[in-house]
Amino acid sequence: MADWTISLIHETRYVGVFLLMFLETVFPPIPSEIIMPLAGAEAARGSMTLWGVIASGTAGAMLGNLFWYALARVIGVRRFKPFIERFGRWLTMDWADVEKAERAFGRFGPAIVCIGRLLPTLRSIISIPAGLLNLRLKSFLIWSTVGTAGWTALLALSGWGLGRLFKDVEKVLGPLSIAIIAVIVAAYIWRQLTWRNRHPEA
Repeated sequence: MADWTISLIHETRYVGVFLLMFLETVFPPIPSEIIMPLAGAEAARGSMTLWGVIASGTAGAMLGNLFWYALARVIGVRRFKPFIERFGRWLTMDWADVEKAERAFGRFGPAIVCIGRLLPTLRSIISIPAGLLNLRLKSFLIWSTVGTAGWTALLALSGWGLGRLFKDVEKVLGPLSIAIIAVIVAAYIWRQLTWRNRHPEA
């Protein structure tokens, strides 16, 4: 998987970074923790600029963020309830979580979106509650962009630094990418094993 990502970024450059980050946000086959460091390492070789990598990665992620926000906004929070009741076990959330999020977004919506963009896993799904709970589009775009750009820049800079230190950076990032995916899968399994519906009668 890492080899395919490296090849796509090497051959298509900014377009590949944009596309990978868009796909990572919409349906994450490869996490941003792999994509952006690889793109940053490629920038260290001189085939792209670091700022171009950050901009293209941020733009791709924001397009995916906007997709989920718009879809959730159309669905609306009340229409979402049957989905939660049916699939909450796999999402490790119940309607109590949704109501708690609704109260939180009413008070701290922009800050939640911005901080959420900086947190692994949460950064890819925070658009959904923002759309469901009708966070203003302007606030969503501004604060999502700030958080997404920060996260993207951090990852790209880490890859850029590794690319300058190691000639064959793939030997470093390859095993690291496998470890990251393993941690994400393990975290989800742990949530499944420890999750409980606080309102099973709902």
